[in-house]
Amino acid sequence: MTDVRVRFAPSPTGTLHIGSARTALYNHLFARHHGGTLVLRVEDTDLKRSRREYELSIVRDLHWLGLQADEGPDVGGPYGPYRQSERAPLYQAGVEKLLESGHAYHCFCTQERLDGLKAQQLAAGLMPTYDRLCRELTAEAAKERIASGEEATVRFFVPQGDVTFDDLIHGPITFSSDVIGDFIIHRTDGGFAYNYAVVIDDAGMHVTHVVRGEDHISNTARQLMLYEALGEEAPHYAHHSLIHGADGGKLSKRHGATSIGEFRDMGYLPSAVVNYLALLSWSPGDDREKLTLEELVSEFDMARVSKSAAIFDLDKLNWLNGLYIRELAAEELSEYIRPYLHEAGLEFDEGQREIVSAAIQPKLVTFGDAPIHAQVFADEPILTASSHLEALDEPGADIAFALLAEALEARDSEYFALEQARMILAQVGDGCRERGIKGKAIFKPLRVALTGCDHGPELFYLIAGLGRSRLLARLHTALGYLAQLGGRS
Repeated sequence: MTDVRVRFAPSPTGTLHIGSARTALYNHLFARHHGGTLVLRVEDTDLKRSRREYELSIVRDLHWLGLQADEGPDVGGPYGPYRQSERAPLYQAGVEKLLESGHAYHCFCTQERLDGLKAQQLAAGLMPTYDRLCRELTAEAAKERIASGEEATVRFFVPQGDVTFDDLIHGPITFSSDVIGDFIIHRTDGGFAYNYAVVIDDAGMHVTHVVRGEDHISNTARQLMLYEALGEEAPHYAHHSLIHGADGGKLSKRHGATSIGEFRDMGYLPSAVVNYLALLSWSPGDDREKLTLEELVSEFDMARVSKSAAIFDLDKLNWLNGLYIRELAAEELSEYIRPYLHEAGLEFDEGQREIVSAAIQPKLVTFGDAPIHAQVFADEPILTASSHLEALDEPGADIAFALLAEALEARDSEYFALEQARMILAQVGDGCRERGIKGKAIFKPLRVALTGCDHGPELFYLIAGLGRSRLLARLHTALGYLAQLGGRS
């Protein structure tokens, strides 16, 4: 397949929804797989709701996902403008062409008449369609009425017969023109209808494939009629399923986060989000679930896109994100979690933060989880719980504390590299075993003494990340509790 051109055409009336992001991704994968072109077109004709900051937000989120358009308002291209608000002359020229060829006509019917006609048709059990009253007007009569100040819409004259197209996902789909009726393409306020404008845009931008949500299937028949009337070659269509929540309803705010920006702010990696979105209705044909963007491009095939509704599974996204996080180098993870730690009031120098990063990495689902797991490196342990006191009073615990304190005092540096921390811990373990103290009596009391918890990061991370002064202070505190218990300090 050569010269593939696809487009992603968001309306800048809000942020990038997870469903729209999947549409953008499928367009990206299809274009890149076939060595084609991805066009970004901004459909901003809703002047009341469209805002430039939303457009900038959408572009930023697409770039964060790694989806860079080849043509668009931010990069230019040979078939612009790429904002619908700047394309009115092109739409007007198309309307004039359709009027001249007899494929469209002016309609002067008032809203009151149209409402009455609809009510009569419904009462008779008929599908409401326009009765073509104004179709009988000559072009000259229409021009005279417009010149006299009357307002008019422009309607497309729907030809008789079925409209059939072969959807790349759903297969053959047929619509009857009897249920469509002559539809408006140019409104009295000067605006142009979506189904008309999108045809002018796609034809003018030489779009070969339209990949979009299945909620647009019903628009396709109107658009194909317009292509034929304009003498333009229609693109191929592929309508993917919509994303639903676990309750079966269309994904919305009631299901939690739904925008790409929200997932970015919560600490998800773009690679994990892209990977997950690709798997909503598509699969590589085997059991693999973790694929890079490059692998997705290489293997994407529209034939493997399912018609079934996609169910958004946050647990699976979290699982994937955790996999990607655990592949990060400690220094890279350190930079990712730094703003989350800062926001929580947890400040570590660069070297210490890398140790903290490595320590908590196995536990992270998102970067937003980092403060919860890193808190152990900042909070002073509280050792008043009975389970803590029982652990501290383990026979031999006082010797383990004393050996660790001795090993720390023998060193001048405040912080230790991980390898040094492992050596210190090994030295304590060897000393305890020489004195007949093993396993539980060594490590559980040490963990409780240093963190006030009976679980958490490996002990060598604590030795490296807490620092010599705090380690000694916490050991001193633990020994004090042992003295109060009548322990062996």
